[in-house]
Amino acid sequence: MTSEPFDLRRPFRRRAGLRAGYTDHQLRGPAFRRLFVDCFVAAGVPLTPSLLARAALLVRPGARFASHHTAALLLDAAVPACPDVHVGTTGTAQSRRGGVVEHRYTRRPELVRRYGVLATSASRTFLDLAASLSLVELVVLGDSLVRKGHTSPGALVEAATSHSGRGARRAREAARLVRSGVDSPRETQTRLLLVLAGLPEPAVDVRIRDDDGEVVRRLDLAYEHVLLAIEYDGRQHIERQQSWREDIGRREELQNTGWRFVIVVSDDLTAVPGATLARVVAAMRAAGMRVPRLRDDWMRHFPGRPALAA
Repeated sequence: MTSEPFDLRRPFRRRAGLRAGYTDHQLRGPAFRRLFVDCFVAAGVPLTPSLLARAALLVRPGARFASHHTAALLLDAAVPACPDVHVGTTGTAQSRRGGVVEHRYTRRPELVRRYGVLATSASRTFLDLAASLSLVELVVLGDSLVRKGHTSPGALVEAATSHSGRGARRAREAARLVRSGVDSPRETQTRLLLVLAGLPEPAVDVRIRDDDGEVVRRLDLAYEHVLLAIEYDGRQHIERQQSWREDIGRREELQNTGWRFVIVVSDDLTAVPGATLARVVAAMRAAGMRVPRLRDDWMRHFPGRPALAA
């Protein structure tokens, strides 16, 4: 009976590499990449979340599943970059060493298998990250988990309501702000800028239909009763010129029927959120909406030039 060939595309430990006939000099050479201490892979293999999770679980034999940021990446969710790989265990004390963070769970959490790797479920990952993410980052995560079909806003609210660990209060607040139909983190951020300022929450993913019931336009955020839309325009619209031109054409068609648009780009959220709020407030008033007095909550989450807010 012949043994399976040694697969250099999968993470392996030094001892396994030596048994396969490679020397320490070869393992330290250009043909291999060291992922963690005592863990290697062929140099040309892409560093995907699943590969790094497999490697981390290999060098932490007590760990059994991916968690936190790593679980979110395996779920294809939107999460801030993190230099470490996160894994979970129910056996040993938690530790951080060599680029791997090992978290201890008092009991086995709900798990799913993603790309061949066990990881905490969407709800468990949301609750775990509530202890380290900001409110806006956590809502972005929740919106993306819903968008990918891993959970629902109601399920996150239910999970957060019964949660009592670190970050429980933030989890409950964020879960109540998670919505279905959100396409991108910037759309979430645009909506939260308005909500945290105390403005009425716009509807998400508004579909405009023609007389035959066919969808002719999708709006990121809208106050449909006054025909006011808030649209986030990302770089992808510029990079795909044909799509961008078609988008402008559809927008102009709606403007001809009475719709107003406030267009938001990246700098409007990161550099001048106060000015962006002022533009939205002006559009609301022009559309005949009653505008409440702005709250200051948004300033903690969108640090820009708050003096420009109306």
